[in-house]
Amino acid sequence: MEKIIERCTEQVIDIYRQFDASHDYDHILRVMKSAEAIARTMPVANLTVIRLAVLLHDIDDPKYKEIGNVTPLELLRSAGAADKLTAKVLETIRSVSFNGGNEEEIVSIEGAIVRDADRLDAIGAIGIARTFAFGGARGRKLYDADEIARTEMSEDDYRSRNTASVTHFYEKLLLLKDLMVTEEGKRLAEERHAFMIDFLEQLKAETGFDGNGK
Repeated sequence: MEKIIERCTEQVIDIYRQFDASHDYDHILRVMKSAEAIARTMPVANLTVIRLAVLLHDIDDPKYKEIGNVTPLELLRSAGAADKLTAKVLETIRSVSFNGGNEEEIVSIEGAIVRDADRLDAIGAIGIARTFAFGGARGRKLYDADEIARTEMSEDDYRSRNTASVTHFYEKLLLLKDLMVTEEGKRLAEERHAFMIDFLEQLKAETGFDGNGK
């Protein structure tokens, strides 16, 4: 199993390094650390599935389709993963994406762990940094006083609209604390969520605006 993980790592590391700083290989390493920490509180979880899912969960993200032209299935097959393991990893990856609130149902402990670990990296100080890194890479405004965050949207709407970075807090980041699944994920999310609230309050003190048309 370690060989399969090593082979997948070798194949993905250069791809992720072509992504902007919001979804680069450092993001994968942080999610891996969080996933392993959560898994330690849930000893029945399959660590091989978790590690492979973390490694591959962003490799064919639609946001980077011009760079990532290989799928998790192809990488797992080339690494020599058995069909049963491959199916479990792909099932776990499907559990991860937010998709504007149109997320897949979680059907495994591994899916819950990887989803929570990925979402932890979207909130708190690192979540703030990643939001503005992505916004800068895509030429997005820092904030837009005329923009109102959407409360309901399709996956296409979520991905296609070029919203200001601060609007993204209201459309996703501030929602994640209450969407955590594991007990450890919920615990870790509390402090990070509070930090984002403090950030938005400071932003309003400096600019008179904290997002979402306010």
